[in-house]
Amino acid sequence: MKVTINREVLLGPLQVVNSVIERRQALPILNNMLIVAEKDKITLMATDMEVEVVTHIKNHVQIQGSTTIPARKFIDICKALPADTEIHLEVKDNRAQLKSGRSRFTLSTLPASDYPTLGGIQPQLKFCLPASILKRLIGDTQFAMAHQDVRYYLNGMLVELGEQRIRMVATDGHRLALSDAEISTGVKENTQIIIPRKGVMELWHMLPEHDVEVEVQISQNHFRAAMQQQEITTKLVDGKFPDYTRVIPAKGDKVVKTERDALRQGLARTSILSNEKFRGVRLTLKKGMIQALAHNPDQEEAEEDIEVEYEGQEMEIGFNVVYLLDALDAIRSEKVQLEFSSPDKSCLIHAIGGDMSKYVIMPMRL
Repeated sequence: MKVTINREVLLGPLQVVNSVIERRQALPILNNMLIVAEKDKITLMATDMEVEVVTHIKNHVQIQGSTTIPARKFIDICKALPADTEIHLEVKDNRAQLKSGRSRFTLSTLPASDYPTLGGIQPQLKFCLPASILKRLIGDTQFAMAHQDVRYYLNGMLVELGEQRIRMVATDGHRLALSDAEISTGVKENTQIIIPRKGVMELWHMLPEHDVEVEVQISQNHFRAAMQQQEITTKLVDGKFPDYTRVIPAKGDKVVKTERDALRQGLARTSILSNEKFRGVRLTLKKGMIQALAHNPDQEEAEEDIEVEYEGQEMEIGFNVVYLLDALDAIRSEKVQLEFSSPDKSCLIHAIGGDMSKYVIMPMRL
């Protein structure tokens, strides 16, 4: 195998595939990335056996071939080289030789035939949607996914497909984030799948800011998203997501309307002196105002009066302030609505004039 490629052309795709590789792998070959050079295309692939990322680079190939080389060493070398240099990669006798200017590197290789892949999937469902919609759905909900929860089905994102709708739901048992988009999927019956946390985050980082079309393929055990010269495949979580509709509260009788930024900034200031472990903040609803109060074991205290539209009865309720801030950060609208019913019932947060995304936060005792 022999190719010559510009550093800037190579570096971006290298960073995309390298992100999926864990630092500690049970199989040595999983520390490597697969490189396949054929005709006018170079393909890079990396996997951890759960998530697989592939990217294609249009580039002239001098001698076709394939190999696997240590991923992190390869990308560190490329990063250290001067900008706009030409990188010459040649594989001989189980060694990869990199040359650029006056620099020379020799890396060990492992056979490409030994590299594990998730392989071709047989999609039961296939549809396309704009990358901007998919990125919004993930961005609006991903923060609520559980992390290393024993309830493994919470360590991921529920994707619920209807004929004209796609919905993403995430929860860690203390809060829930839900976001909808109207898109034609071709699904005849409502379908639910759970994409694991790592697959969700890799997909989110891979999706471009500019709009391109993403082809989604779903099989019994896999989810694949392909766009431009990149694709990601992830195994699905084998489990049943809880009935999230049961925790979405009915419309509360205590409705607060306010400017999103004013509420977010007020809570952020109050959170500075909250307990670092529990991050609790007490909210007192009063006519035209929310009073936020936080204190910590050092007997320090923060209090903030936030102007809001509220005409209901006075009520005190406690929350993890981080959960409130995460939800407010995800909302893009200038004005938000918070709905309460009682101090021991969840709060519902959403943008005023839009119900595409909803956030449910359980109260905490302070």
